[in-house]
Amino acid sequence: MRIWIDLTNSPHVLVMRPVIDVLRADGHEVHVTARDFAQTLALCERFGIEHTAIGHHRGGRLAAKGLGLVQRSGALVRWARRHGPLDLALGHGSNDVTVAAALLRIPCSTTFDYEWATVQHTINCRLARAVVVPDAIPPERLARYGAGPGKLHRYPGLKEEYYLADFEPDRAVLDELGLDASAPIVVVRTPPAVSLYHRFEHDTFGAVLARLRDEGVQAVVLPRTPEQRAELSAAGGFTIPERAIDAQSLIAYADLVISAGGTMNREAVALGTPVFSSFEGRLGAVDERLIAEGRLKLLRDPADVVVTKRTGAAQPDAVNDRIRRDPRELTRLLVSPAG
Repeated sequence: MRIWIDLTNSPHVLVMRPVIDVLRADGHEVHVTARDFAQTLALCERFGIEHTAIGHHRGGRLAAKGLGLVQRSGALVRWARRHGPLDLALGHGSNDVTVAAALLRIPCSTTFDYEWATVQHTINCRLARAVVVPDAIPPERLARYGAGPGKLHRYPGLKEEYYLADFEPDRAVLDELGLDASAPIVVVRTPPAVSLYHRFEHDTFGAVLARLRDEGVQAVVLPRTPEQRAELSAAGGFTIPERAIDAQSLIAYADLVISAGGTMNREAVALGTPVFSSFEGRLGAVDERLIAEGRLKLLRDPADVVVTKRTGAAQPDAVNDRIRRDPRELTRLLVSPAG
């Protein structure tokens, strides 16, 4: 088959990398388009994913997002007509590829693991022929979007357990960032300020950042936008990577992760690193399950953050029993509309 994959945000590169590998290993022809947002293009380069850059993020306002959807979907339609015929389109929450595929009558699958992004899912779930989600999400939460039994496909575990199945941490990232491996390391991911489902002030998050800086803790902060980068640089006291790094190895060797997003939290869970979530939106079913299992903690008080060095069996080089799931199983669900 000739398969089209669209990437619109940094985590999508990670999720789709093994899917692309599986499809190509099976002899399929894969074409990739990518949006210039966050570190999406940089991660494509780092993983050697050949791609065509199309469009950029239009900002957090609803009107801007609507304009961006119309313009980028149109650009994708023009691209697909030049590169067709295409047999299947895949996206991780990409409205753009779902709309473009519907206009071109190309079967499409969408996947996601947070069920409360209402605008996104209302479009994707109704237009896609397959909706692929973790089994932690109750089907009744998705029925409202049009993801009924005929198109809903659920997989066990976390998506991170699939795309990290072949991952082994590399200490080179510590040297790259000038970190002292013998001292505690904290990795911090800033809030997704431009997401429609996450419009909140992060007083607690800001207080934690100030505490880490004032106490001189080795804190690597991963900003999402140029504005966040500039603000953090002006504050000083943090390590802020200048380019896309091996974030998964950094998480594996960190002693604590604090993140306002979802993917990095679940990467830490999958790799056995202690993690606090400062997400202040409505909790999704995946996080609800992880909290109930004690694998994820909610950050509500800066005083709860205690930074200590992991020792013994808790160190990443000593952990060999993490869950690794076959990405071929996830791929099988994604390609189901094509038979």
